[in-house]
Amino acid sequence: MATVRYIVDDVQAAVDFYRDELGFRLIMHPAPEFAMLTAGDLRLTLSSPVAADHPGGGSRPMADGTTQRPGGWNRFALEVDDLAETVERLRQHGVRFRSEIVFGIGGNQALAEDPSGNPIELFQPTIPEAREQAAFDAE
Repeated sequence: MATVRYIVDDVQAAVDFYRDELGFRLIMHPAPEFAMLTAGDLRLTLSSPVAADHPGGGSRPMADGTTQRPGGWNRFALEVDDLAETVERLRQHGVRFRSEIVFGIGGNQALAEDPSGNPIELFQPTIPEAREQAAFDAE
């Protein structure tokens, strides 16, 4: 299992988005500033920025005082069966996108944003080798 931590502005809004729009399963939400969800072999931890003296640790400021914040370009990819349908459904639900559908060599993608602006790559493979299961079968 791989774990990704996203810094978010509002943990509950992010939980609602990942659970309701992308099908993640909520594992725990023990405090307003932290939650953990899963989708397949991906564990997603969500943390909102906290003060340096907060008992939680994953979203405290850095030693130099830099505050952690959402955004950036690093992302995880979710494989979808029908990219155009997924993009359209999410747009109807008010989800923002950083890109239109990009047609690539091994598949097509679109970059959606969670409520805090963190990117999620929606990926539809177009050749068998790009499929998640094909990668595991080859090992």
